[in-house]
Amino acid sequence: MMNNASRFSHYRCSLCGKDYEPSQRLYVCPVDGGNLDVILDIPAIRAAGARENILSGAENSLWRYLPLLPVADPGLAGTALRLAGGTPLLRPQTLEKELGVHSLLVKDEGRNPSASFKDRASAVVVARALEIGASTVVTASTGNAGAALACMAAAAGLPAVIFAPKTAPPAKVAQLLVFGAKVILVDGNYDSAFDLTVQAAAEFGWYCRNTGYNPFTVEGKKTAAFEIWEQVLLPRQSSRPLVVFVSVGDGNIISGVHKGFKDLMDLGWLDQMPHIIGVQSRGSAAIANAFMAGNENIIPVKADTLADSISVDLPRDGVRAVRAARETGGTYLLVEDTEILQAIAALGKAGIFAEPAGAAAYAGLRQAVMTGLVTPGDEVVVMNTGSGLKDIRAAMQAVTPAPVIDPDLKSLKKHLGI
Repeated sequence: MMNNASRFSHYRCSLCGKDYEPSQRLYVCPVDGGNLDVILDIPAIRAAGARENILSGAENSLWRYLPLLPVADPGLAGTALRLAGGTPLLRPQTLEKELGVHSLLVKDEGRNPSASFKDRASAVVVARALEIGASTVVTASTGNAGAALACMAAAAGLPAVIFAPKTAPPAKVAQLLVFGAKVILVDGNYDSAFDLTVQAAAEFGWYCRNTGYNPFTVEGKKTAAFEIWEQVLLPRQSSRPLVVFVSVGDGNIISGVHKGFKDLMDLGWLDQMPHIIGVQSRGSAAIANAFMAGNENIIPVKADTLADSISVDLPRDGVRAVRAARETGGTYLLVEDTEILQAIAALGKAGIFAEPAGAAAYAGLRQAVMTGLVTPGDEVVVMNTGSGLKDIRAAMQAVTPAPVIDPDLKSLKKHLGI
């Protein structure tokens, strides 16, 4: 079995290209603050027979791809940390027919232990924290990243501190508390919580998981691309590129999915790069704005959207998120909050309960079909990044309230119009 050091070659700054040794404990590039890419040792991975080991493996979680991860096996069998990833692909045939696409698959990340995509990143970050002997892990979050970290840290017996805006959905705050994290609500937005987390980590020596800041978050999130490769790309016969829709806030999920496909291309295991389409709420569109302007200049916005998980003034992984679409032949789409609510209802009628951020990706697909960006022959994967149970207030806005009647047959008949 190949050890961690042989897989993890070095860090590389995504802006200036400067390399750093894996022994350095870095979050971002010390020169320009750019996000750091973890560069795998591709020859060593090939030499170790990683592909055969993965395809013959029995584990159904992100740890199936341990040969492609820059952390050692954390152990902890039977815990939530060990169960992150391995999410199913659902095929809602009613929606497939409604949209007229050849194949529609929804990767349901709500099946993760804390019910969101963020479990992938948190599992790998906690594994890294255990490796380096961190005493406490900390993150800023509107809810999902914090819940994921609290869940994974609890599984590993690590104390966790979570800073969240006081406006975070109550269901998400409840998760943080139940998982035993020290929760501190900030009288400000996500960005102010983010900045405070970075300061606190530096002051107290905590290991910071912040999305788009800790390079190991992308390494966890890239495992979704590995699963799509195994679940969809290896068996398919089509010569047309797969189209993957991803909702985007700070840009770390779409960057992670892109990184996963790039790692597979570098290994020679993937012949054709999927088109990656980022979907942002029009009320939180800093990355889409940069993409549409043809540059990588991420200008902060005043975010205003009901999709709290993608409500970000200043995306911390914006440059790589722009590249994820541009370098794969994809694009960015903007959707209204009303379209997100409609998407929650549409997915629900197909048996998929998505939170607003997850539904945004499907809203983007509907728009792409209407504009001809996606055509009938296309095969599509939509990432549902979290369970609708995360935000019941939004879910209730997407549906007609249930009626209240008297408990007798006469009242029922009256309601039914019989």
